[in-house]
Amino acid sequence: MSNYKDIEFLGEWEGYRVAKVRRKLWGSRQRVVISLEEKVGHVRVCAGCGCTVEAVHERVSREVRDLPILGTETVLVMQRRRLGWLERYARVADRLAEAVARLCEVLPIKQVAQFYGLGWETVKEIHKSWLQRTLGPVDLSGVRVIGMDEFAIQKGHRYATVVVDPLTRRVLWVGRGRGRKDVRPFFELLGPEGCARLEAVAMDMSAAYEEEVRERCPKAKIVWDLFHVVAKYGREVIDRTRVDEANRLRHDTNARKVVKGARWLLLRNKKNVTKAEDRVRLQELLAANEQLATVYVLKDDLKHLWDYKYPGAAHRFWEQWYERAVESGIEPLVKFAKALEQRLEGILAHCRYPLHTSVIEGINNKIKVIRRMAYGFRDDEYFFLRIRSAFPGIP
Repeated sequence: MSNYKDIEFLGEWEGYRVAKVRRKLWGSRQRVVISLEEKVGHVRVCAGCGCTVEAVHERVSREVRDLPILGTETVLVMQRRRLGWLERYARVADRLAEAVARLCEVLPIKQVAQFYGLGWETVKEIHKSWLQRTLGPVDLSGVRVIGMDEFAIQKGHRYATVVVDPLTRRVLWVGRGRGRKDVRPFFELLGPEGCARLEAVAMDMSAAYEEEVRERCPKAKIVWDLFHVVAKYGREVIDRTRVDEANRLRHDTNARKVVKGARWLLLRNKKNVTKAEDRVRLQELLAANEQLATVYVLKDDLKHLWDYKYPGAAHRFWEQWYERAVESGIEPLVKFAKALEQRLEGILAHCRYPLHTSVIEGINNKIKVIRRMAYGFRDDEYFFLRIRSAFPGIP
C-alpha cells in the first residue's frame, strides 16, 4: 500500500487514514476519490450517550464531498459512523459546508453551487443550517426602543414586517404579513417583561401596528415617522389636489396637461429638483396655480415639525401650521390636518425620542438586494435568517 501521509496531513480526517486515492471521471468533470479506513486503536464514541464503545454492529459505505484539492472536486469514501468532522446525515464535510456558507455571504446561491459543483437546494440548506447555528436565538434583553416597518416580499401586495433596534441597527425579528396577528409573535417573543420595558416604538401610520403596540406595550410611546407622514401627505393631499385641479381645468387642454404631468415634480423634495428645466417648470406651475402652491409650501413646512426638541415649541408650531391648513379651504388638506391632529401625541413624542424609520428604509433597500441575489426565496425562514445575518448591529 502506498504511503499517503501527506494527503492525511492535508485532510486531517480525525480517526481515519487514507487507504486509496484515485482519479475518476464524473460526467465531464474529474474527481479525486479518497478512500478512508479507520485507524487502529482509535477510540469510538457513541453519538447518543457519549460513552466509548468497543464494537460497531453495522457499517455502511458512505460518500461525502470535501473541499477541492488543487481545484479538483474531492469525494471521501468511508464506513459510516459518528464523526467529529461530519454532521449526521450530511453529504458534505464540515469544512466544505463552512466554505460554502461563507461564500454565500457574498455571492448568490446559484454561483456558489456552480463553483463547488453542488445543487442549488444543497447549497441553500448548507447556508441555512450554518446561519441557524451561528446566529442562534435573538437576544432581546435590554431592548428599550424599536422601529417597525413593512417591506414587499413578493409581487401581488405580499408583505413582511421587520423590527429593528434603531440605536444599534440590529434586526430583531422578521415575519410574513403586516397585520396585528402577523406581528404578535414578536411581542410574545419579547415577553411580558420586555413589553413592559419598551419605551418607544417608531412606525408608520399603520393602524395594525399601533393597535398591537398599545395593547401589548401600554407604556410605550408611539413615534410617528416623518418619512411616512410626508409620504401620506403626498398621496392624500398633493396628489388629490392635483387631480381635482386637473378636473377643474378640463376645458383648458394645455393647462390641464401641465397639471396632470406634474405629479412627480410636486411629490419630490425641493432640494431634489436639480435640473434647471424642472425648476423652471415647478416655479411656473406654482405661480399659475394657487391651490397647488399652497399644498406644496405646507408640505415643506410640515417637515420642520420634526426639527423641534421641546414639546411646547413643537406644539406652537403645529397650531400655526394647522390654522393655515384649515384656513386654506382645500378639502384634501383640511381633511388630512384634522386626521393628523388626532395623532399629534405621536408626532410630539419625537421630541423625547428622536427616532425615525430611515434606518429601516436603508435596511429594506438591502433586503431587496438579498432577494434579487437569490432570484426570489421560497423559504421564509432562510430568507429571514439572511436578513438577520446582514444586520447584526453596531457593537
